[in-house]
Amino acid sequence: MNTAIIETTISSLPLLQRGKVRDVYAVGDDHLLMIATDRLSAFDVVLPQPLAGKGKILTQIASFWFEQMADLIPNHISTDLTLDNVLPDPEEYAQAVDRCMLVKRLTPLPVEAVVRGYLIGSGWKDYQSTGEVCGVKLPPDMQLAQQIDPPIFTPATKADVGDHDINISFEQMIESIGETHANAVKLISQKIYQRAASHCASKGIILADTKFEFGLDHNGELTLMDEILTPDSSRFWNAETYIEGQNPESYDKQFVRDYLETLDWDKTAPGPTLPDDIQQKTLGRYEEALAKLTS
Repeated sequence: MNTAIIETTISSLPLLQRGKVRDVYAVGDDHLLMIATDRLSAFDVVLPQPLAGKGKILTQIASFWFEQMADLIPNHISTDLTLDNVLPDPEEYAQAVDRCMLVKRLTPLPVEAVVRGYLIGSGWKDYQSTGEVCGVKLPPDMQLAQQIDPPIFTPATKADVGDHDINISFEQMIESIGETHANAVKLISQKIYQRAASHCASKGIILADTKFEFGLDHNGELTLMDEILTPDSSRFWNAETYIEGQNPESYDKQFVRDYLETLDWDKTAPGPTLPDDIQQKTLGRYEEALAKLTS
């Protein structure tokens, strides 16, 4: 049985950051050790209970997708180091094995690249108010969870831990990172989404939306980083039960969000305690996503 890892304690390496899910350590000047813990966040708040094994599932899914997209864009995964050499201590090694990535240190771009193929979440709320999503005008009278064809690129700011990402227009993204990088990020994000959506469709899954993060390597080359196409960064829906106009059955933490929306909670820390059945059903969705996507 998996023992949940809420927080890692790697004393042999400098700790750089504890994110909502990942603990990041420096490995020399040029590399990072990113460990996916079992912490669970929703509405940018880390919830009290972890999901045992979630970090391992996220790592397997992200690793699968990085390999699938390697011919489209370089990614941050390093082949220069091994975990055995980086963490020779058995106790520290045990905290990281099967749930970590050794990656190249990049200069991150301060935006999240979001691609939406269906109208849901904050995009749906924006559309109801303005008829637009991040400045992109959509047709009138669209329904909840309706397909957006073609998919739209809707960037967001990259918030600090505990803060909310803020949707921005593409013009604001250009102001933030420059036109050359903004255009490159938009183009590659759309390509990755299309390839991923096609793969998901072949597995009976709808990729509703997803977000990517990018950085620049020492040569200034655009590089895919962090995680990609996991249940933490994407919405995956069951294609068989999908009905336009209804909240779809998902293979991601939307299941948790839907439960939390029924509570009298203002979506600020501390987060509420999840019942055991909600925890188990959520972990089951992650496990099913792994099995379906990588089979």
